[in-house]
Amino acid sequence: MRTVKIGVVGAGSHANNVHYPSLFAIKEAEVVAVCDLNPDRLRATAEKYSIPGRYTDYREMLDKEELDTVYLIMPPHQLYDIAVDCLKQGLNLFIEKPPGITRSQTESLAWYAEKHGCRTMVGFNRRFIPLMRRVKEIVEERGPINQCVSVFYKNILSHEPPYYSGAVDVLTSDVIHAVDTLRWMGGGDVESICSSIRRLYVPYDNSFNAMVKFKNGALGFLMSNWAAGSRVHVFEMHSKGISAFVNPNDKALLYRDGSSEPQATSAFEAAGSTEFHVYYGFLSENMHFIRCVIEDREPETCFRDAVKTMELVEKIYANTLS
Repeated sequence: MRTVKIGVVGAGSHANNVHYPSLFAIKEAEVVAVCDLNPDRLRATAEKYSIPGRYTDYREMLDKEELDTVYLIMPPHQLYDIAVDCLKQGLNLFIEKPPGITRSQTESLAWYAEKHGCRTMVGFNRRFIPLMRRVKEIVEERGPINQCVSVFYKNILSHEPPYYSGAVDVLTSDVIHAVDTLRWMGGGDVESICSSIRRLYVPYDNSFNAMVKFKNGALGFLMSNWAAGSRVHVFEMHSKGISAFVNPNDKALLYRDGSSEPQATSAFEAAGSTEFHVYYGFLSENMHFIRCVIEDREPETCFRDAVKTMELVEKIYANTLS
């Protein structure tokens, strides 16, 4: 099996916490170059992982290195031009969520990827959390999911707009994780939606709630609130005679056929590890992408699929109750 030569643009905390450890655990992945505008971060990351190619200009990295794939781990409002440059050179591309700041940007990236034959992926890691995938399989053994819930609460009450000083809105920048997971649980294609958007104690939208009817008949419920007591990120999946309640940081409880005694499965048990980048799905998403590059097949969260998540974000804004 061939080795995928990778150049990474980004040496910040997120990249170092989850993506570099994941890539260096995959034997088919070889990080040959790293690029970052901050020379201290660049040096520290390159030395920690013994990465030979070191650049402060991504164009120089693309010109000098023989790459198969590029990882862009950087703010969403700054990545579009770099992403297009990579795709025009025929490079496979992994980017973090959100895939740009508008549906139009995401559609354009998908167009460039298809034009130049690139395999692409967006880091919607919740789909790849081992506990989530195991539970979804168990629930769907009874039949399709008929109802699902995606909950994401945080406590961020600063009057200054969050997420890059307001460059990206709360829903698109972060709640999108819950939106994409709802699509994944519910079956993907949306038929109709009714939503509520509020500003709780701050001068920007920070609470997003929606009921989504999927074309397969399933109902999905999004519940998010950035003025809550703490970070709570949990999910529900229901099918015939079975219900699952999942906390990816802890465990899942499965109830079957009216029993009041649940079956419990821990996040660590499902992943076989207590390391965050493993049990929270980052290793799995990176393994999926690398294998798709090697096998020349479309990743699950490719840019074209990400367009559908961005469309759902748009529909949440467009179908708000007055």
